[in-house]
Amino acid sequence: MDMARSLGHVDGGQEEALEALCRAAQAELAGRLRPEVRSEDCEDAFILACAWLALAGLAAGETGGGRFTAGEVTIQEGDGAARAAALRLQGETVLGPVSYTHLTLPKIA
Repeated sequence: MDMARSLGHVDGGQEEALEALCRAAQAELAGRLRPEVRSEDCEDAFILACAWLALAGLAAGETGGGRFTAGEVTIQEGDGAARAAALRLQGETVLGPVSYTHLTLPKIA
């Protein structure tokens, strides 16, 4: 959970949800490891992948995108679903070498 907090911008009100999402990510990813690999064997990558998946879960609940303009510069966030998909892909990529499942890349329209 500390890794997820350090990678993402987590509001205090999201702590309980983040903790549950970290547990769910741990269970999901442990089930995807090749039979000869334990999470302890790839601990750093496993923790990082769990953090990315937990943050993807938080992002999936976001609606719309924020927009901020200062002078001629505009910063706009994408919607939660797109951010969640990108975070999930990042987590799966980190664990890819020891995972028995193959990545399914999202289709680009």
